[in-house]
Amino acid sequence: MRLPARHLVSAAVASALLTGCFSGAATESDGDGKRVRVAMMQPPRSGLSPLSDDAFKLSRWSTAETLVKLDTDGDAVPALATKWQQSGRTWTFEIRDGVTFHDGTKLDAEAVVRSLTTAATASPKPRILDGVALTAKAEDADTVTVTTGDEDPLVPQRLSSPQLSILAAKAYTGKTVNPVGAGTGPFELTKVNGTSSATLDRYDGYWGAKSKSPGIDVKFVPDGTARAAALRSGEADIVEAVPVSQAALLDEDLVTEVPMPRTNTLYLNTEKGAFKSAGLRAAAREAIDAESIVQGVYEGRADVAEGLLGPALPWAAELRSTVKRTAATEASGQTITIGTFTDRAELPEVAATLQQQLQKAGFKVELDVREYAAIESDALAGEFDAFILSRATVLDSGDPAAYLYSDFASDGSFNISQLSDSRVDAALKKAGGTRTGEARRQAVIDAEAAVLATDAAVPMLHERVIQGDAAGVVGAAHDPRERELVTAATYVK
Repeated sequence: MRLPARHLVSAAVASALLTGCFSGAATESDGDGKRVRVAMMQPPRSGLSPLSDDAFKLSRWSTAETLVKLDTDGDAVPALATKWQQSGRTWTFEIRDGVTFHDGTKLDAEAVVRSLTTAATASPKPRILDGVALTAKAEDADTVTVTTGDEDPLVPQRLSSPQLSILAAKAYTGKTVNPVGAGTGPFELTKVNGTSSATLDRYDGYWGAKSKSPGIDVKFVPDGTARAAALRSGEADIVEAVPVSQAALLDEDLVTEVPMPRTNTLYLNTEKGAFKSAGLRAAAREAIDAESIVQGVYEGRADVAEGLLGPALPWAAELRSTVKRTAATEASGQTITIGTFTDRAELPEVAATLQQQLQKAGFKVELDVREYAAIESDALAGEFDAFILSRATVLDSGDPAAYLYSDFASDGSFNISQLSDSRVDAALKKAGGTRTGEARRQAVIDAEAAVLATDAAVPMLHERVIQGDAAGVVGAAHDPRERELVTAATYVK
């Protein structure tokens, strides 16, 4: 097969980037399989603090655990807690017996309270707690009560968020939360080399099934071409987030593609600049040709968005109805700046395509593309007229209400659109307070409709997770929620 020029250039660059990528990584096993070598996309942003998005790395490495987990339907099931019950604003959780942290100390109610209180009082709080006042109390050695300011039917799902992982006391002795040697999972985090690598070893004192692999060797490889090349060259066993441009270059048997609850969205700044005008927001929406982005940038490996919630939540399409929108006005040469980041290889290409589409509609468009760590604070501060974001819609709780609140509530912690709309706030409050089940799902879709009616966000496409697993890999997780990757059942032949 003759490769397009961009693939040939990318492969050459990757060759240089990969030199020594996994050098020195141990591969010999003292158990059922070899150590698992993993190439991950994003380096740690906050020293692997579980209070940040780094928590999802700890979860994907099976080193830090939460009180509950989510099943495939998004319902809460036991993990470090064995059962729970609700009484008004208070939930009571029974803590699993026989669990030890990696430093040998025992899991008890006080340890749970310490971790949850640290998260609930952090500034900023984990986004799963946006709008939630939460307190935890040890009733006895094995029982914890969690009380919220308002009655909250979603408490168990919230406590499944990796940002609410339960860690040993040693993790909280410094100025930041340090997870090294402080988790409860089947793998112990033993070493972190800044933003370059991490090492985990099997924890033989694990309360559940022992890991089949003796350990995990992680390299952080932000360049997507280099990650794919690591799989082709045999330097990595598992590669996360394979760019769509590289997927076609890999053996089809090594690639798994799963629709995921992740939406590529253009957030429009409703507070200042050109898009303070609802008519200009509508003009931007009408100018976007999502199908051409799916085919041209994602090479057909994505789904055109009908709303903020995609096919990973099949009930959304069934409940969705037509949204009433504002009429578009002429762009008339308005200058706008669109920001995005390089960490996801497709986003700069999406930005370039949007630039052309919006310029055709009469806007003058400037682009600002950086690494995510260097651009997030400006995006949250409303420094751009528009921002392109690949956003997980059920990442934290398995329930999209938390994502919608975080991104679109007046006091949401991730409100890039700077949206402040009373109708949206009311719809979000109703969705968050409705009990789980059909009624909650309808309330969520109603909240989505309220957001879409403002044109504060223009959903373009729903991504599919593309993961590469080497031929010898057994039991790697393919998780659309991006919570699991290497589990106790994963090993390399």
